[in-house]
Amino acid sequence: MRKVIFDTDPGVDDAMALAFLCRRPELELIGVTTVHGNADIDTVTRNALFLKDRLGFSAPVAQGSGVTFLNRRGNTATHVHGENALGNIAIDTPRATLDGRRGHRMIIDLVRAHPNEVTIIAVGPLTNLARALDKDPEIARLVQGVVVMGGAFGSNGNTGNVSPVAEANIHNDPEAADAVFTAPWPVTIIGLDVTQQVVMDAAFLRALGECGETGRLLHDVSRFYHGFHQRSRRLDGIFAHDSLAVLYAVRPDLFTLRHGPVRVVCGGIASGQTIQKPEESPFPIGAWDPHPNQSVAIDVHVQAALKVYADSFD
Repeated sequence: MRKVIFDTDPGVDDAMALAFLCRRPELELIGVTTVHGNADIDTVTRNALFLKDRLGFSAPVAQGSGVTFLNRRGNTATHVHGENALGNIAIDTPRATLDGRRGHRMIIDLVRAHPNEVTIIAVGPLTNLARALDKDPEIARLVQGVVVMGGAFGSNGNTGNVSPVAEANIHNDPEAADAVFTAPWPVTIIGLDVTQQVVMDAAFLRALGECGETGRLLHDVSRFYHGFHQRSRRLDGIFAHDSLAVLYAVRPDLFTLRHGPVRVVCGGIASGQTIQKPEESPFPIGAWDPHPNQSVAIDVHVQAALKVYADSFD
């Protein structure tokens, strides 16, 4: 089993990814950290505790950063995920309680407690990871790997979803993302290049709703999100987004990767743009070259991805 810290801003697709993670016997969830993003930090933290109750996992939940790495207020996406960020479903007051540590501190503690055994799956802005690196840079050499849902590199025509060149998680804290992508740990970036290829259509969501209590929860949570996709893209379904980061940890063979250092544009009209310099490219030495190669997903086996997710709930 691979030990996993799940860094998240729940979020409809976050909830679907967390439920998927909890169903996979290959993965052992050892911690959940929350971060500003789809809603404010108090809302997403409440959502994480609600999901702990409903999904039944035992891992501790720690509240992370409510502002960006440079202490700015981030954007929210309640128009995408609903006012409560879980599709406006009724949410009971959580019975689960918070871990006393801040999110970045729990990341540090868990990585140090399990050296070279932990994979961090990060599906929101990367503020907690950047703060953890800032407080304890050595953890970069102690993790097994980092999987990030974020970014867009232009493969399959996917370049951004909050601007022509930027994906939401990276756009929300570009300085944190640049710090994470240039650190000396192995990062795999699962961006819009692949997540917008994998659509959970209306039939898929209806079938999911027939898979017990958890399936019904995910179907109900996804209805508002589905409506957003219908209105904004005329898409009768939802993009799989965060669930593909979990899928990579389970079935990396379903993805095609490209390697090379990655930088993030910080500021200006292209803020949040992710740019990779492919390894062995002929460009002159520049701002990418002092940094380690990272892996970017540029293709995915779509039907196999959907089958692995669906089979997890049978």
